Amino acid sequence: MSDISILRDLGPLEIQKYQQNRFPCFFVDAIEEAIPGKSARGFKNFTYNEWFFPAHFEDEPVVPGFILIETLTQVFLMTFLTKPENKGKKTGFLSVKNANFKQKVISGKRLDIVAELDSYSRGIAKGKSTGFINGEVVCQVELVVAVPDTLNLYLPK
Repeated sequence: MSDISILRDLGPLEIQKYQQNRFPCFFVDAIEEAIPGKSARGFKNFTYNEWFFPAHFEDEPVVPGFILIETLTQVFLMTFLTKPENKGKKTGFLSVKNANFKQKVISGKRLDIVAELDSYSRGIAKGKSTGFINGEVVCQVELVVAVPDTLNLYLPK
């Protein structure tokens, strides 16, 4: 029997117990499933009243690429911040690679996100996150994210 507890149906308040992102930079509506140390699945509904739409192509409200990367990342964070020793800790980007945007994400769309943790060691998480609309891949990114509190324990003195 496994000692890993699968987390299901986490809303914004529960998600914020695990990660430190807050409005206006909190971009996940729900985590449908998180398997600590392995994967996470969540979504974001982009509505026209998002703070960034009026300034980003008024005639064609498109989600900016940096918002998509941050949204994908916030689901990815749930793959390792759900481990008990990481709950609520700060994180920081080390690397964002191979970000691909295959089609525009516009207001009124739900972005479903699947994140996979390839490795986690000494406060460094590596993996990828993929966004889907209606089952079709629209964006993806490879990430390396640090948990500074843990990473600092392994740095030379």
